[in-house]
Amino acid sequence: MLEICLPELGEGIEEATIACYHFAEGDSVQADEDVVEVVTDKATFNVPADQAGKISRLCFKEGDKAPIGAPLVIMEASGA
Repeated sequence: MLEICLPELGEGIEEATIACYHFAEGDSVQADEDVVEVVTDKATFNVPADQAGKISRLCFKEGDKAPIGAPLVIMEASGA
């Protein structure tokens, strides 16, 4: 299993709001494709997949706040 986690987004930012997911559970994703869009009080960011895989679970709902480092998406690696 692979996790796509909320990365550090800048000094002093401790959480971000999930704006939208670009894929649904069960969808296949290629490496470097943007998977989720998050919003802070300063900017909007897209979080990409590190590698290709199939989305097993979306960990938050759109509109939820996620802390830095939290898993946003759980994936199965391609070929797993």
